[in-house]
Amino acid sequence: MGEMRSSVEQTAIFVSPSAGYTVGVVRGFDRTVARTAMGVYEVVTFPLPPYKPVITTYVPPGPIFPESYKPGRVSEGLFDTDTYMGFSGGDVAPFIPGSRFRVFDN
Repeated sequence: MGEMRSSVEQTAIFVSPSAGYTVGVVRGFDRTVARTAMGVYEVVTFPLPPYKPVITTYVPPGPIFPESYKPGRVSEGLFDTDTYMGFSGGDVAPFIPGSRFRVFDN
């Protein structure tokens, strides 16, 4: 559905907002069907040569995102700071007397 959103957005910007909801939807649906057909074709014929993307003149081979959306990292404990896991800085070993080493001093 990235083709749909992208086509509606691009048509609304470059043509007119009313055309974005009519022409953009039709163009986006057409490109979505073409991308789905290309994917089905590539899945069915993957063991046969040629081993490259097909119909790339009409549909780009990579994923498509609207200009208003920039994909980023998934928000989870692996990539986020330790604050989400309960660590927010402070003493490294507060239970040991004389421990004044701090991890996140500015």
